[in-house]
Amino acid sequence: MDAVRVALLREVLAGTEWLGATRRFAGALRGSVVSHGGGLLLVGTSEYEPWHLAAHLVDEAAWSGTPELAPTLVRHGARASDPAHLSVGLGRLAAARRGETLLLVSPSCPDVPLLERVHDARRAGATVLALGGGEGELESMAHESLAVPDGSELDLDTVQHLVSAAAGENSLPAPRVHRRLRDRLSRLADQLTAPPPTGW
Repeated sequence: MDAVRVALLREVLAGTEWLGATRRFAGALRGSVVSHGGGLLLVGTSEYEPWHLAAHLVDEAAWSGTPELAPTLVRHGARASDPAHLSVGLGRLAAARRGETLLLVSPSCPDVPLLERVHDARRAGATVLALGGGEGELESMAHESLAVPDGSELDLDTVQHLVSAAAGENSLPAPRVHRRLRDRLSRLADQLTAPPPTGW
């Protein structure tokens, strides 16, 4: 979707909650990758790979001068023979650390093994963002989430276009400084249960 189509879509959505919601989520995404500078990991489910979002974020990273927005696409079926940008497998989630951001895109709640990997990445210090049908356990695990329930006015692909376009804009609102109490308690619990530094 090009900039003209995004602008037309925004016109149509004026007055709905979607514009504010996608901008807030994009602000959290951009704020996380820019402030931490550790890289963006983008993962979907075994049935749904967000390769289209990956391509849009690469473009937005180039156009906005924000290289941190260019993600590493983590794939379930990655093979060593794939091109380099498509050959990163789920093992990369095990290497996620503090300063990195993990964006999980899923039309429905991910399966338990993927949730466990995401949880481990969060415990290691990665910032977790969830986009799509991630209610329940994923929603409580994510630092920031944007649900796109079945039957809503927009589908997940359209929301991804709005998020990627907003993430590349330099006029995004500043990320929220005051986190909800639940987020602060969750972050504290993560720090207390994180594995000790490698020097120990």
